[in-house]
Amino acid sequence: MAKTEITAEPGIPQIIITREFEAPRDLVFRAYTDPELIVRWLGPRDLTTRFEYHEPRDGGRWRYVSTDPAGNEHGFRGVFHGTPSVDGGIVQTFEYEGVPGHVALETVTFEETGGRTLVRSVSGFQSVEDRDGMVASGAEYGVRESDERLTALLAELQSR
Repeated sequence: MAKTEITAEPGIPQIIITREFEAPRDLVFRAYTDPELIVRWLGPRDLTTRFEYHEPRDGGRWRYVSTDPAGNEHGFRGVFHGTPSVDGGIVQTFEYEGVPGHVALETVTFEETGGRTLVRSVSGFQSVEDRDGMVASGAEYGVRESDERLTALLAELQSR
């Protein structure tokens, strides 16, 4: 079974996340860029996610809201830098609206080998403190559960 690797080196304001999926690169990229698919795997299972807008082009904005079982909403937003593509990956900013002003720059790449796709996400933060705040927020749990949900979604999409 594939395992999500999360690296946050002490003193360096970045987080690197890697995960290999048993799916072709085009399908994994689609799951990362199609808002109808993203809401099916992004975040922990107990949250419901909806997109307010999603403009996957250079300068395009995105915003989604996750709702917990108690009805509390958590907004996230960003801007695409360059147009996302399977070859060039995705470059975007990421900001949790609950702690505004702490913006990360994320780069996601997709590398296929033998029908499997390695996804590598590098998030650069404005400071080590911002990075540590993300780690302390419990984001690791959300990342791992998202990857499990994405694994199941990719299997479902391939079985059709």
